[in-house]
Amino acid sequence: MSSYDVIIIGSGPGGYVCAIRCAQLGLKVACVEGRETLGGTCLNVGCIPSKALLHASHMLHEAEHNFATMGLKGKSPSVDWKQMLTYKESTIEQNTKGIEFLFKKNKIDWLKGWGSIQEPGKVKVGDDVHETKNIIIASGSEPASLPGVEVDEKVVVTSTGALELGKVPKKLVVIGAGVIGLELGSVYARLGSEVTVVEFLDVVTPGMDGEIQKTFQRTLKKQGLTFIMGAAVQKTEATKTKAKVHYKLRKDDSEHVLEADAVLVATGRKPFTEGLGLNALGVKMTDRGQIAVNEKWETSVPGILAIGDVIEGPMLAHKAEDEGMAAAEQVAGRHGHVNYGVIPGVIYTHPEVANVGATEESLKAEGRAYKVGKFSFMGNGRAKANFAGDGFVKIIADKDTDRILGAHILGPAAGDLIHEICVAMEFGASAEDLAMTCHAHPTYSEAVREAALACGDGPIHM
Repeated sequence: MSSYDVIIIGSGPGGYVCAIRCAQLGLKVACVEGRETLGGTCLNVGCIPSKALLHASHMLHEAEHNFATMGLKGKSPSVDWKQMLTYKESTIEQNTKGIEFLFKKNKIDWLKGWGSIQEPGKVKVGDDVHETKNIIIASGSEPASLPGVEVDEKVVVTSTGALELGKVPKKLVVIGAGVIGLELGSVYARLGSEVTVVEFLDVVTPGMDGEIQKTFQRTLKKQGLTFIMGAAVQKTEATKTKAKVHYKLRKDDSEHVLEADAVLVATGRKPFTEGLGLNALGVKMTDRGQIAVNEKWETSVPGILAIGDVIEGPMLAHKAEDEGMAAAEQVAGRHGHVNYGVIPGVIYTHPEVANVGATEESLKAEGRAYKVGKFSFMGNGRAKANFAGDGFVKIIADKDTDRILGAHILGPAAGDLIHEICVAMEFGASAEDLAMTCHAHPTYSEAVREAALACGDGPIHM
């Protein structure tokens, strides 16, 4: 029986980052992982492979729509789907092998297999039981199911199956207008699929800024995606090569059917805690099936902590990473900290969408006084030169103090631009602080400064 200071269950972004930080703090660490490779959902069947396909399909879009205008003549490239999947797989391998290297570098033991907690301080993997002072659950999440929809990962697929379809479907129906559905819907739309998105609510990307939602949906419509909003999916019917999606419109209860070559079920994710033995241990859960934790990420059972998708909060890799580092600090006898008010969210379509902090809707609900500064990318020289003028930057600041409360970006490199505002918010900066900071020209980031200026006397270039 081996003994450790901490055993982490799950090697996704939360788990592997937690393991590395624990090792840096001088703890003896093991990480349990049942997959053949490290990295969890994110590196194997989530963030990384989807970004590879988004990048490849965007390059195709540029070749088809913008190359000729720039004087790049010639026949547009054809799609070799098998080679694109090979490129995706090589990207996955580079990243998962990188985690293996980091584990060896930091002397972290990989306990291969699926783990269960026998009792506090004991983790069983296969036939072996390992002793530990602390257990950190980082087992992540899995796709949420939908009544009447049977997933076979061939015709009716989750995001996992959508990353390895046998061929590019002529017609693709996406159930759910959230991040996953819109990202993968964009990939297949660029590759030539006729994409129809069916959403229960009346808006895309629920919870985001209302103005961003409307503009984002219009932008995706221009790219060829069709939206059926306010539609409740009743069931799917699948054969070996085709599928039917039955849905009912909420406004009039009328029933409709869509035919497709593939159906992507993208209705969110749920915590993955199966097989851990939490019920027998008496670990307290929330009403939504999440593990309940306190401000130190401790569960109701002493010696067991939990982080990432299995606890409350946005299911984001970087949120899990921050919690992983914080939990490591806790078990090492230090103080871990996560600022949940400054966690950015990004959708990697083109243009990208990014947000951090408060929305206008949330501030109105609180009755808080605020002001808004906006700047369109059509006023940004770099964006216009790069065929990326769609979208805008929106900064929300306190009306009296000018302190930045939130920001929302639809536009080129939004996922990178948002971090300037995250840093500003972390330091409690005002919109004026951002407006007075020199930004290089010509860059996309100038649009952020212009939006900050718009919170005061007004932008320069609009």
